[in-house]
Amino acid sequence: MSKISIIKTSTNNNGIFRITLNNPKNHNALSEDMMFNIQAALDEAASDKKIRVIIISADGPTFSAGHDLKELKTGRKNSDKGRAYFKEVMSKCSKLMQSIVKNPKPVIAEVGGVATAAGCQLVASCDLAYAGESAKFATPGVNIGLFCSTPMVALSRNISNKHSMEMLLTGDLISSSKAAEIGLINKVINNDALQTFVLDRALKISKKSAMTLKIGKEAFYKQIDMTLSEAYDYASSVMVENMLKLDAEEGIDAFINKRNPNWHDK
Repeated sequence: MSKISIIKTSTNNNGIFRITLNNPKNHNALSEDMMFNIQAALDEAASDKKIRVIIISADGPTFSAGHDLKELKTGRKNSDKGRAYFKEVMSKCSKLMQSIVKNPKPVIAEVGGVATAAGCQLVASCDLAYAGESAKFATPGVNIGLFCSTPMVALSRNISNKHSMEMLLTGDLISSSKAAEIGLINKVINNDALQTFVLDRALKISKKSAMTLKIGKEAFYKQIDMTLSEAYDYASSVMVENMLKLDAEEGIDAFINKRNPNWHDK
C-alpha cells in the first residue's frame, strides 16, 4: 500500500493552484515533512507560468496545530539538548513563511478549522485569508512555556499591537468573527460556502495581469517598513517602471476604449 501524501495539490483550468494539508490525524501539524512538502509546492508554483493564484487549505477539523511538539521533543535527546535541531526547524519554518510573502503569486488561506501557533502564523502570512464560521485561531504557546515568538512576527504585521499581545499573552482561542474584526482574516463565510467563495475570489484575481500582481505584491511588502517619504519615493519608482510595461499600456488603452484587456503578463 502506498503512503498517503501529507499534502495534496491540484491546478484547475484557470491556473488556480490548491495546496491541501492532508494529515488530519496529526492535526495537520507543521512537521519537518509537512513543511518540506509545502515549501516544494510553493516553489513549484512560483516558477510555473500557468499558475496564477495559490490557495492553502486543509482536510479535517484542524487547519494546522502548528509545530509537531512530539517531533520537537525528540531533539532534546541530542548532546546539545536540541539547540541545533530547534534552530534548524525554526529556520525552515521562517523560510516557509517568508516564501509565501515573497511568492510572486497571490496566496489565499482557506481556513475551515482550528489554526493555532505556527498554523495561525501560516494564515497570517498569506496575502488574503477567509475562514468558515467554525474556524478558531490562537497563539497558545504561552500556555506550555513556549512563547509564540515566530508566529508573533506574522501576527504583529497583520493586526494591531494590542490585539497581537492579547492573543500572545493569553493564548486564548478566538472565533472567526473576532479574527475578522481585528484583521487577522478578511471575512467569515458559511462553512458550506467557504470553498466556493474562495475559488470565486481566486478566479477574480486570476484574471488580472500576472506581471501587475507580481509587481504590486512585492512593492506592498517592501514599502510597509519604510518611512513615509521612503515609501513614496520607492512606490513612485515602481509606478514609473510599471507604466512602461506592455500590460499597463494595454490595460489603459482597454479602459479608455471600453473593452476587455488582453493581458500578455509582461
